[in-house]
Amino acid sequence: MREHHDVVIVGGGPAGLAAAVATKDAGVEDVVVLERDAKLGGILNQCIHNGFGLHTFNEELTGPEYALRYVDQVAERGITCLLNTMVVDISGDRVVTAVNPDRGVFTMDAGAVVLAMGCRERPRGALNIPGFRPAGIYTAGTAQRLVNIEGQMPGRNVVILGSGDIGLIMARRMTLEGAKVHCVAELMPYSGGLKRNIVQCLDDFGIPLLLSHTVTCIEGKRRVEAVWVSEVDERMQPIPGTEIRYPCDTLLLSVGLLPENELSRGAGVTLSPITRGPIVDDSLQTNVQGVFACGNVLHVHDLVDYVSQEAATAGACAAQFVREGCAPAGRTVAVEASGGVRYTVPSCVDPNRMAAKQVVRFRVGDVYRDRYVSVYVDDVRVSHRKKRVMAPGEMEEVVLKRSDLEARPQASRVLVTLEEV
Repeated sequence: MREHHDVVIVGGGPAGLAAAVATKDAGVEDVVVLERDAKLGGILNQCIHNGFGLHTFNEELTGPEYALRYVDQVAERGITCLLNTMVVDISGDRVVTAVNPDRGVFTMDAGAVVLAMGCRERPRGALNIPGFRPAGIYTAGTAQRLVNIEGQMPGRNVVILGSGDIGLIMARRMTLEGAKVHCVAELMPYSGGLKRNIVQCLDDFGIPLLLSHTVTCIEGKRRVEAVWVSEVDERMQPIPGTEIRYPCDTLLLSVGLLPENELSRGAGVTLSPITRGPIVDDSLQTNVQGVFACGNVLHVHDLVDYVSQEAATAGACAAQFVREGCAPAGRTVAVEASGGVRYTVPSCVDPNRMAAKQVVRFRVGDVYRDRYVSVYVDDVRVSHRKKRVMAPGEMEEVVLKRSDLEARPQASRVLVTLEEV
């Protein structure tokens, strides 16, 4: 027999836990969190470095400490959490199919579903690197788990490809554990990580960051013996004669994160070709009624504090959907990106339903200096704010005022763009 729950949350990481707390606080008692791991907290459990919680708790915490704050809040509210539970399917009518060792395969009818599955790392198979497939090639996240959770060192002589935040953090972590990190090579002419991580994890330890460089060859059949790093031109093609050979036993890959959206796709959720996550409105609801998305399954964040804020919105809106049902169709205003802005979340808003001050998050596609971030409602500019520096590795945001849309009842779009000073 199927069981029914008001809100089913898929994922017990920082997004799922924050969504569960917000749903319960909004008055919905029947909340269930489904988590495939043996404990709550998600990826934060292996992020033992500090820097979390400055926005949410006004103090600096490690990843496990940050997760524990929400685990405790979930426990205090008596929220049901099913661990070791893998969700295998979500239907368009919100039927969740899952499996765990105790119950086998079971199904749940959900009044609302919150997608909070997080993201995964792009593997070597997605890269065009010549050479054999020897031991010693790891994603940065796998290496992080080996060192911080399993107590195992992946290697002692390391080259890192990609300058995402996990790769930068692992450059420092491996160095602190006694490994030699020869360099971090980045294909793009800019880093994909936060500026503070470049300073604290590379500069402070004398680890070179090679921009516009990539790995072009891996030596070794049984184990990595060396990698070749070459400079690339503006077309991202290796420049002959620039090769440098680094003898090493380990290559860590930090070459991007992809939202875990196989379940979303199966439910009929429309995905963005840019973020690879769902397209959502101002309530973080997808095109499938009653299915909401938040956190890194929606778009990859730079700070977990923003994940928690976003998840709290999704949880509160899921609770409202359960209480009130589907709201009557209102006026939908598209939120579009241009002029260097790659995407926006949300992708549309309803002026009759949105918050008085709606946060719109976005990322830029290049490094920009001295630009205005401007917001237009149709052809009328309603916001104009100068930014000294913007980079793809750091998320940006603007605040869209409901009053600006109410004052223009015929408006059909909002445009977020960059303009030169």
